[in-house]
Amino acid sequence: MCGLCGAFGAAGDWAEAGAAGPVQRSLRSRAASRVLARYGLALDSWGGRYILRSRTGRTALVDNLSRMWPAAEALAGRPLDPLDPELLDLLERP
Repeated sequence: MCGLCGAFGAAGDWAEAGAAGPVQRSLRSRAASRVLARYGLALDSWGGRYILRSRTGRTALVDNLSRMWPAAEALAGRPLDPLDPELLDLLERP
């Protein structure tokens, strides 16, 4: 949770709104993993947090989805573009 969230009345990270239970967190991690797979990464829900994994075995533990993208770029060692046209085409396929 961010340091100012309590001051502004927010209960937690905006990206986690509605993800109160393990089923919702699992669904979110699976959706994010579809995007991250293009970059050789995967995301799993783990103990109320998320664990980000690379194909080479590198990992990062992130508290919420807002922190996932910068951690993913660090693990991949390059900038990642979630709006890459090829990625969007791939995600539109069933």
